Amino acid sequence: MREIVLDTETTGLSPEDGHRLIEIGCLELMNRVPTGRTYQQYIHPEREIGEDSTRIHGLTSAFLETFPTFKEVAPAFLEFIGESPLVIHNAAFDCKFLNAELATLGHSELSNPITCTLVMARKKFPGSPANLDALCRRFQIDNSNRVKHGALVDSEILAQVYFRLLGGSQAKTLFSLGEIAPTAAEEAVATIHFESVSIPRRTFPLSEAEALAHETFVREHIAGALWLKQK
Repeated sequence: MREIVLDTETTGLSPEDGHRLIEIGCLELMNRVPTGRTYQQYIHPEREIGEDSTRIHGLTSAFLETFPTFKEVAPAFLEFIGESPLVIHNAAFDCKFLNAELATLGHSELSNPITCTLVMARKKFPGSPANLDALCRRFQIDNSNRVKHGALVDSEILAQVYFRLLGGSQAKTLFSLGEIAPTAAEEAVATIHFESVSIPRRTFPLSEAEALAHETFVREHIAGALWLKQK
């Protein structure tokens, strides 16, 4: 199951007022694990950026002068996200800008399934702050490198928040083996049942780097993990 965690930066708050995209950042998840594939692009907005917006993301008109327009980057962006579900914090805001930019090109609106983590957070913690910084504090996620907003940096942080909002712990992840074909054991498929979604498990072995990354993640994020007790 492929998902894309996505964030944008803009010249202002509303495309209806002529504001434009200035950065897109995407991070690919496969079976809810980052693959290392990302897409990040600064965009020339073809207009000035207000000081209020620059204070948030640090991007200026002078910096963006040499970058391509949305028309130039749209094909690569659309190819990267494909038809995969999108995970976005405050999806209404980002999708409004993305669809406005696509409309200027005569392109249809995004039809990808959308998961809004802001909506998830408000349902899970009603009445509590639900911005990214507040959720990082709640879930003890280190976001010290987030001095200014940035589309790719925020996507990387959001991926961690998304996992926590889903209940990312071994108690909420159930593994069950499927049938093994007697004539092709190497093609046996195990099924991971996560939030009632069935995902084929890969059949090739972990590399040493992947195994180390997994062990490091478990040590840092899952207290009393069974994986460590079995070592």
